[in-house]
Amino acid sequence: MVVSAVCSTLLAFNAEAAQRKRVSVKKPVATASAKSVRKAVPVTRRVRNAVSASRAEPARLSYGQLAGLHATQDPLDLKSSVALVIDQDTREVLLSKNDHAVLPIASLTKLMTGLIVSEAKLPLDEMITITQDDVDTEKGSSSRLRVGSSLSRGELLHLALMSSENRAAHALGRTYPGGLSTFVAQMNVRAKALGMKDTRYVEPTGLSSQNQSSASDLATLVAAAYNDSMLRELSTSPGHEVEVGNRTLQFNNTNRLVKSPQWDIGLQKTGYISEAGQCLVMQARVAGRKLIMVFLDSAGKFSRLGDAERVRRWVETSSSVSAAARVSG
Repeated sequence: MVVSAVCSTLLAFNAEAAQRKRVSVKKPVATASAKSVRKAVPVTRRVRNAVSASRAEPARLSYGQLAGLHATQDPLDLKSSVALVIDQDTREVLLSKNDHAVLPIASLTKLMTGLIVSEAKLPLDEMITITQDDVDTEKGSSSRLRVGSSLSRGELLHLALMSSENRAAHALGRTYPGGLSTFVAQMNVRAKALGMKDTRYVEPTGLSSQNQSSASDLATLVAAAYNDSMLRELSTSPGHEVEVGNRTLQFNNTNRLVKSPQWDIGLQKTGYISEAGQCLVMQARVAGRKLIMVFLDSAGKFSRLGDAERVRRWVETSSSVSAAARVSG
């Protein structure tokens, strides 16, 4: 099911409706202690907080929500509107849910970014300086990599895959031979070569909602990226320190499952923008099977990880039941 064609109209309609809607909240009766605390807060801070609250925008619906994909039922009651779990070796589909829906993929984009950089065999020790061009003007996201900071290409690749660092990913594309446009073109050429027919890239970070794909295509990308030992190592690194000028910065993996003893993860990438919802792709060994998992448009900050846990327990339980049946038979 291809939804990208209808999302712009639906988004405009729902945004307008959300602006019209007003929620009434009953003001609680302040206790003496609450009043005391309030008095202790400087008036200027209270005013600033009130102004900030008044400017808060209503939550934007994801493309999947606008298309009604969350109404699709599945046996595990997943919170992701799109899911696909396949056996990496046999290609057997264990679970599928709207797996051909085309949606924004957020920072899952960086998996292709990493693949292009790795396959280009560019020198990983070459120093690259973050410039103003790498600053996010799409979503206004922050970064600890200040303009003027210099890191090696290898370090930028590490941060892009492990910590989903947007400036790092953009700098990798910007400094590719031929420049950013050549890099993006190569991303699309590689996707086509892999048979990813539902995929389109317009930039290397995933901040643009025009970077879109399907769960079926992303499973293909995960399988290809898994064959690259460097991408496996960097994407599953729990944390990494980098020296930037006279500062030492600690970066951590955006996927806390890589630290869990219950998981054996070979490759992973997370992603989020409001249009895409919470996203996650992984290659992991579960119950002796190498599985590729794709979760798109999950509702809730931790729901994509919860969905992965549901799948792991389901596969482990199914494997135990099958083993018991074989013994008794």
